[in-house]
Amino acid sequence: MSRRKLVVYGAGAAGALVTAWALSADDRPGSWYKSTTVAAKSERRKRPLPSRTDQVKNLQAGHTYDVLIIGGGATGAGCALDATTRGLRTALVEADDFASGTSSRSTKLIHGGVRYLQKAIMQLDYEQYKMVKEALHERANMLEVAPHLTRPLPILLPVYKWWQVPYYWFGIKMYDLVAGDRNLKSSYYLSKKNTLELFPMLKSDNLCGGIVYYDGQQDDARMNLAIALTAARHGATIANHVSVVKLHKTDGKLSGARVRDELTGKEWDVKAKSIINATGPFTDSIRKMDDQTIKDICCPSSGVHIVLPGYYSPEHMGLLDPATSDGRVIFFLPWLKGTIAGTTDMPCQVTHNPKPTEDEILFILTEVKNYLNPDVEVRRGDVLSAWSGIRPLVSDPNKPDTQSLARNHIVHVSPSGLVTIAGGKWTTYRAMASEAVDAAIESCNLKPLYKECQTDGFLIEGAHGWTPTMYIRLVQDFGLEMEVAQHLAKSYGDRAFAVAKMAAMTGKRWPIIGKKIHPEFPYIDAEIRYGVREYACTAVDMIARRLRLAFLNVQAAAEALPAVIEIMAEELKWNEAEKQKQTKIAADFLANEMGQMVNRASRDKIPINLNKEEIQTYIKRFQIIDKDRKGFVSINDIRRSLKSMGVKPSDDEISAILSEIDVTYHGQLEIQDYLQMMSAIKSGHVAYSRFARMAELEEEHHEKETLKKKITVERSGGGL
Repeated sequence: MSRRKLVVYGAGAAGALVTAWALSADDRPGSWYKSTTVAAKSERRKRPLPSRTDQVKNLQAGHTYDVLIIGGGATGAGCALDATTRGLRTALVEADDFASGTSSRSTKLIHGGVRYLQKAIMQLDYEQYKMVKEALHERANMLEVAPHLTRPLPILLPVYKWWQVPYYWFGIKMYDLVAGDRNLKSSYYLSKKNTLELFPMLKSDNLCGGIVYYDGQQDDARMNLAIALTAARHGATIANHVSVVKLHKTDGKLSGARVRDELTGKEWDVKAKSIINATGPFTDSIRKMDDQTIKDICCPSSGVHIVLPGYYSPEHMGLLDPATSDGRVIFFLPWLKGTIAGTTDMPCQVTHNPKPTEDEILFILTEVKNYLNPDVEVRRGDVLSAWSGIRPLVSDPNKPDTQSLARNHIVHVSPSGLVTIAGGKWTTYRAMASEAVDAAIESCNLKPLYKECQTDGFLIEGAHGWTPTMYIRLVQDFGLEMEVAQHLAKSYGDRAFAVAKMAAMTGKRWPIIGKKIHPEFPYIDAEIRYGVREYACTAVDMIARRLRLAFLNVQAAAEALPAVIEIMAEELKWNEAEKQKQTKIAADFLANEMGQMVNRASRDKIPINLNKEEIQTYIKRFQIIDKDRKGFVSINDIRRSLKSMGVKPSDDEISAILSEIDVTYHGQLEIQDYLQMMSAIKSGHVAYSRFARMAELEEEHHEKETLKKKITVERSGGGL
């Protein structure tokens, strides 16, 4: 904050403004609303985070808010932070959870839009240029205000034709130029040798070289949550799982809304001078609460992403495919030790539960295969998770021709005063929020403490005390495993210490604290307890957005679910019936929205061609191998079983089987998979899986043993 502003907003002047603002309001703030100060832009807010119960009580208390925001995605949370830091009495309600929709299902990039700049240059389109310029400013701002949740990421653009080298080089240099002093790092050209050195998985045939440019990357759901929590720290009343069921009007102008707590079913009215509609794909449903006669402006599009194992990409470099078979850009990016690939662009219906389809997953895999060398076998079974996000493309109701889709976001104010903010993208959430709050102030004649937006450079939750080496203190002070400490520092920033204080003792010499909820991931028990304080109300809230496990590996999320529910039950006092309910809802979420069902369907295409007796025999053999009754067998279980039979596959066979199984079946084989492989062996389709070779060895051994027993019995009988 500049000294000039400090002089202008001195203690006396600020006090006078607050007093005048409070007296002009129709509901005096008194004890229920604490106005913010812009000094908090760089100071850690010490106000305790109110519980969700307290937030709901505030909504039920009958206060009149200056602004009621509908929608808890990136834009809605941004509006809440913008409004409350201007001194407006702010409330936000979200029907599901913060970031439960599109805002948690993005490509995780913070970018200006290389493709948009290309169009701006080729078509001499100034509007496109302005959109990219704004997004590049916002990109730099996001990396500045949330350094723990964001990072600059180099992205490789491989070039396979020599004439494209100067073409792409010029375009990327223009991207740097438009960013100006907000540029992250300068782009550069790489020779073929250096390109393959940095991205060894890349296809080398006909490769001329590569161009590397920089964009930002984030943990989108946690960023969304951090923005909402920052708004709450600064006085906003925010509540997830609270939906709007009706809008109220007085003399033709909006005066509040009827809301419902989706967890309890209770309904009540909230009074507000202005209402902002920031509901993304559900924009039209709120607009029609205001006016049933209006036409839809939202054109929903499904964007599917998949997560592949981390070895598909270098840990610190992404890849851009600028020309896929359908003309859409596809990104291939490292993220939280995995690799994200996407996205598709297909028209879809608006739904709260979008599902990835097999066709979209196969399209992404095909495009990925085009860029990777033959040594990297791109397999359907490598898809660890898949999800669909609904991109809310909109036509502008402010213009007579509403047929064409707006390239940027739109802000529209209805005759009754409903402010709709729609379109845009994650990177520009703050600028979109600023415009929406400006429109609310102007259309409803609100009296903010600060007229101008205050969020540019405003540090968000966890950023104030974060440093790149903060995780070392967590290791040294608490005895956390290093990987866990790094994860906590990146996810919670300076609030990681509060998380660590809640961690249980491991009972081991090292690490001292931090029980993992899944052995393959750095998530620990304390995060679930802390997540409840971050307004997690359901098991899905936890595994999908407080922790990102569902997005990273759907099978691991299913395995961790019982432990998650047990800890949440302790914190939220769930009874047995509620635990069962949460288990079912979460299992359905993983099956349908995170790709578990389509993953399984892709494995279940081969029919089981066994008779009843054979099925019973193989079930018994499976149970013998699964001596711990886990419900699945691992490669090691099979290996031990064969060893006990005196069968020793060669190292090459073991290596081939491991390369197929480790990821294809997430390291395990269930009874259905086992039966399918035995059926494949019987039908002569052993190529169905290399694992079948191992099962075939087992089958041969059983046949030999049966024959030995038969001969022994016959000889015994003959001897008598």
